[in-house]
Amino acid sequence: MSVPYAWSELLPASHPQTEGPDHPAISPLGDLYPPAAKAEVRELEERLGVELPPSYRQFLLFANGWGSNNDCCLLRTDEVGWLRDVDPSIAESWSEPKPENSWSVPNELYFVYGLEQDSIQYRGEYVSDTLLIGYWDDGVTLLNPHVKTSEGEWEAWYLAPWLPGANRYRSFWDLAMDELRLRYAS
Repeated sequence: MSVPYAWSELLPASHPQTEGPDHPAISPLGDLYPPAAKAEVRELEERLGVELPPSYRQFLLFANGWGSNNDCCLLRTDEVGWLRDVDPSIAESWSEPKPENSWSVPNELYFVYGLEQDSIQYRGEYVSDTLLIGYWDDGVTLLNPHVKTSEGEWEAWYLAPWLPGANRYRSFWDLAMDELRLRYAS
């Protein structure tokens, strides 16, 4: 049984009555694309060989990406892929062990989220296996299939050159809520 994620309640004004090149969907996140069809999401899962985490899957069925060509945020289903395939240079650069980022971060340091987390404590060995779902603010948004909750959610990451490591979240939903909180605050 999947957990319901209330994208339409969270972003109720995001789908306008008329939509097209002259009237894009607007939300606090920017331009939302029309929802992906269930067949498009299934095709993505088949192409990747995995079942997507529930909050991300439900987001795609609500909006098949958001952002614009100038300021892309979340990718559409036909653009999503494994980081090692879509952007191998990022996968390689973030996979290399750094002196401050041991390959064997102990669980008691790794599984800390929110303000208490030390962003340096990420597992570089997971990077190439992450799913690239977006770009923003000179960084990348990734889903990590190596860390899953009992509900099937995957850990979500935000990597950027100006961060000492990764901002990690328990799920895509948590990452999106944090991003919305930041956007509403500004």
